[in-house]
Amino acid sequence: MSGRLRQITGGLPAAFWYLWTASLINRTGAVAQIYLGVYLLSVRHFDASYVGLVIGVGGIGTALGALPGGIIADRWGRRPAMLGAAVPAALTMLAMGRATGQAAILILALLLGVFLGIVRPAFAASIIDVVPGSDRIRALNLNYWAFNLGSGAAALLAGLLARIEPMLLFATNAGVLLCSTLLLALKVPETKPADDTAEARRTGLGVVFRDRTFMAFAGLTLLGWALIESNKMLPASLLADGLDITSYGQVIVVNMVLIVLGQLFLLALVARFRHEHVLAASAVLVGTGFGLAAFADTLWAYALTVAVWTLGEMLMTLANSAVTVQLSSPDARGRYQGVFGFALTGAMFLGPTLGGLVAEHFGTATLWAAVFCLGLALAAAHLAAGPARARRVALLQTACTPVDQPAPL
Repeated sequence: MSGRLRQITGGLPAAFWYLWTASLINRTGAVAQIYLGVYLLSVRHFDASYVGLVIGVGGIGTALGALPGGIIADRWGRRPAMLGAAVPAALTMLAMGRATGQAAILILALLLGVFLGIVRPAFAASIIDVVPGSDRIRALNLNYWAFNLGSGAAALLAGLLARIEPMLLFATNAGVLLCSTLLLALKVPETKPADDTAEARRTGLGVVFRDRTFMAFAGLTLLGWALIESNKMLPASLLADGLDITSYGQVIVVNMVLIVLGQLFLLALVARFRHEHVLAASAVLVGTGFGLAAFADTLWAYALTVAVWTLGEMLMTLANSAVTVQLSSPDARGRYQGVFGFALTGAMFLGPTLGGLVAEHFGTATLWAAVFCLGLALAAAHLAAGPARARRVALLQTACTPVDQPAPL
């Protein structure tokens, strides 16, 4: 086991580990972000459709922020994008904890999402910049592992803080966000490649939007992650079944624990299969996990459903990271990450918003049945798109220098 851990974590540069630590710190303190749905339902007593809308608006704000964030990262550098949005994000977080009106909360959720979204493409591009080509997927997987380790801790901490004083959720989240940003400011230098061309920097997002293979992949990623984001409607199911409001934290922590225990060891297994096969399997597992939620009515039954879709999430994350790295042009890395981030975080709008509407008007059982059917459709789409991706990767590999070559398909 220790040898396997050394193989997973060894040989990565110090700059990556500072980025990794900042990610872990930031996510451990993301208590308001994780418990926002529970807070709005139980403290503010809003209905499920409005709660889904708030979470969704925050997601679309993050998606919108990712696009200029990618441009900033490629034109002016990773540090301006990562560091510039921290203070306004923290202030917005504090304001959200004080807000009581529905319109004010929606506006603040949108602004917070934009500020957080600006950071993400630069952060991912920094990891790819500092890590050699053969280790990039491993590094991104380690960062995702840290994200979920912190999320597990945040879910437990959030329940405690919510019982003491709900405002502590927002104050803690804001403070930790500033602390993680300070670490980046002190320890992570500018990583943008110095040899990228002025012409490449001026092309904006067009270079990505014209890449039909990548855009098709981003669209499928949007749908896949929207299915996963429908977990934000689990509190509505739990409350409908008469379970305690804090049970959401106990159920969702299964997601973080399984990822923390298993994510690092899945990379070698996934490497044996083609990515379209892994993505298809992940979509089936995600759909099945949420489909089973229609039959759950106890804490343990919900925990089992979370375990099933979590396995799908783990596989989807690994394959998505690999395909994104493979399809990204080195001189437009921030912009590719920005568009990919738009798809991921756009799902944070699509999943909760549509999920909230379906749950409100048709019930959560109908929602989970729809997610199951969409998971099967997504699996078929990934299988159909696989050959075009393979051809695109082959073309990029012939054009890249050895240090920039993506890992083999």
